[in-house]
Amino acid sequence: MERVTRWLDEDEQRTWRRFLTATQLINEALDRQLQRDANMPHAYYVILVRLSEAPGRAMRMSELAAQAQSSQSRLSHAVARLEERGWVRRERSAADRRGNVAVLTEEGYAALAAAAHGHVEEVRRTLFDVLEPEQVRELDEICAAVVSAAGGHVSPAGGNTLAR
Repeated sequence: MERVTRWLDEDEQRTWRRFLTATQLINEALDRQLQRDANMPHAYYVILVRLSEAPGRAMRMSELAAQAQSSQSRLSHAVARLEERGWVRRERSAADRRGNVAVLTEEGYAALAAAAHGHVEEVRRTLFDVLEPEQVRELDEICAAVVSAAGGHVSPAGGNTLAR
């Protein structure tokens, strides 16, 4: 049976390319800002945020990889670098003694707290400051639909945490 390709029409192609460009530019801006101001890549910031929000500031490595949208091997490498900085430590899981748990140290939390203000300003500058409130609501709905269709999950925002 021959596959039929549902090619993008002109509007879809334009939207797709704008989406790719926008997400790439935002990610690059966030990475540059964090490297410049906090000497950490955006991927490390995401790991620290996830750990800061977890009960006891600790999470199984497999769950952390899923929440950080990372492979387990890439996460393991990043956690090793964070351990070298004294920001994270690994422990055996108390629940089953087989799995590993990443734990955010006080030094790691302090590094995250120091980086958060500049990061939030860059997020605002590159995304929210250029949108009207209605566009922010629409973007939220669009992203929720895309994440859901892709089988992903986004943690609900709560309070004024360092995840911002």
